[in-house]
Parts: sequence; structure tokens; C-alpha cells
Amino acid sequence: MKKNKGRNIFWNIIIVVAVLFCMAAFTLHYKNWTSLDKNVFSVYSGLYRQEVSLTHLQSMEWVKKLPQMERKNGFSWLAKEKGVFKDSITGIKVYVFVDDLKQQKLHLSYNDSLQLFFNMADSLETQGYYEQITIKMDSLKNIQNNDP
Repeated sequence: MKKNKGRNIFWNIIIVVAVLFCMAAFTLHYKNWTSLDKNVFSVYSGLYRQEVSLTHLQSMEWVKKLPQMERKNGFSWLAKEKGVFKDSITGIKVYVFVDDLKQQKLHLSYNDSLQLFFNMADSLETQGYYEQITIKMDSLKNIQNNDP
């Protein structure tokens, strides 16, 4: 009987560790963690991270749907879509950080060929980032236009 108790403790520890690992992975991926410092927009979601220098940002627009893409790595769960994809038509690498597929997404094009699709679960928060990035981009353009 004592041998069985030892085995039970071992398996109970394994189960607890597995549950804690799953909870940690969920916490890291359940939402986008973002920041807009100086001239860099950063978005993180678990293992997926991307930083976009606003000086290299070519365009930013709202889109209703994601284009047809093939997944290189990442995941989809309910209305979330995250990871690195490849555009089916152009073959360009696309980063996707979408917390709600039903809402509009920001499409950022930067560094000549890279693309990023982004939104937050709260559409007002996504709108706030759009406005902040627009203000920073306008101030960067004004600075560049005033330089001799």
C-alpha cells in the first residue's frame, strides 16, 4: 500500500504542475499586451512579439476581415487569432495579434514589406491606439518637414 501512495503523490504533483503550466500559458496569450513608447509601438502575446518603429511605418488602415493567409505558426481560439502567417497572394510575412475577429482590425505596413494586423478585445482601446499612433506619426512628419 505504501508504494501506491508514493505513486499517487508523484502523479498528483505532475497534474498540478501541468495545470499551472496551462494557466500560465493562457495568461500570457489571452490578450494583447501593448505599449507605445517614444516612436515604437510594441505588441506582445505570449511567445509572439513585434515592435514597429513609427519612423518605418508606411501605412495604417482599418480592415474588417483578415486576408487569406496560411499559418506558419500560431493559433486560433474562439474569436482570437495570433501568430506569424504568410500572405497567400504575395507571400509576405504577416504578424497577427487579433483579440476579436468580429471587430475591425488595424493593418500596419512597415519596413517595406512587413505587415501587422492588430486589435484589442475592447474596440475603444484599439481606437485609442489608432489615435495615439496617428498623432505621433503627424508629429514625426512635422519634425521631418521642418528639418533643413
